[in-house]
Amino acid sequence: LAKMAVTQYGSYTIKSHGGKLARTHMHDWLILLVLALIIGALNYIEPFHRFVGKEMMTDLKFPFKPDTIPFWTVRVYVGLFPCVVFLVYYISRRDIYDLHHAVLGLLLSVLITGVITDSIKDAVGRPRPNFYWRCFVDGVSVFDPSTMDVMCTNKNLKVTKEGYKSFPSGHTSWSFAGLGFLSLYLSGKIRAFNRNGHISKLCFVILPYLLAALVGVSCVDDYWHHWTDVFTGAVIGTVVSALCYLHFFPSPHCTNSWAPYAYFRILAESGVQLSPAEMEAPYARHGYDEETGESSSLSAGQDLEELEAGKKH
Repeated sequence: LAKMAVTQYGSYTIKSHGGKLARTHMHDWLILLVLALIIGALNYIEPFHRFVGKEMMTDLKFPFKPDTIPFWTVRVYVGLFPCVVFLVYYISRRDIYDLHHAVLGLLLSVLITGVITDSIKDAVGRPRPNFYWRCFVDGVSVFDPSTMDVMCTNKNLKVTKEGYKSFPSGHTSWSFAGLGFLSLYLSGKIRAFNRNGHISKLCFVILPYLLAALVGVSCVDDYWHHWTDVFTGAVIGTVVSALCYLHFFPSPHCTNSWAPYAYFRILAESGVQLSPAEMEAPYARHGYDEETGESSSLSAGQDLEELEAGKKH
């Protein structure tokens, strides 16, 4: 049997290139740390207490109950789950540039969204739909006789403070920031927009957005947010995730959407020039038959296309 010596473009591992890559982007990781500290500080700031009159309580008297999706779970599915996907792809392709930029872009998307969301929350101070029961645990309302503004009697100041943080929805903005980034990442890797019209690829792209939307719906169902809070949160998360993704990766509509800009830059620095056909084939692998002297070209992306077209059984 002929022996095939195969060399794969993109074998840049954590061991071989991880240290250099981390040093190159040290300032980027420091910026992420600063963003995380800003979010922590914003959570300690007392939000603006918007005027709430007696006649306004009609729309703020919905039941106060635990949210279906606690916020600690948001950190899991917007951060940990996408990182697991990135790691699986790294194990398959051995491209530390893809792993590093995917994690960096994801964290940047989530943290920027967090800063924007919490800043607006503190500045706007919109009461939640369950504000009444946060403010008056015993159900007896009290208002200032001179200003007619609400005077909360709840001794749990944390509950009352959170009652002024309805707009925009943090659950929703974080969900769209993390899962939206994951959706763009998947669309680039499977080349969902290569104009071949495969429905299965589009389903993979839509699924993360659907999950994020359901999180927003749960916030309305639990009476923690108004629908406008959820809509605005979705817009913030979607826009930020798109900007952060495009900062590191080509648009999913491009033929080279399967790798980050850094991957192609390192290939160029190494003197490797990809042909248009190779550019369309994710991580093209070129082999050389030592016995026949003939070269071959293999591609995982081509295998997938042939399988979807029914050429392989």
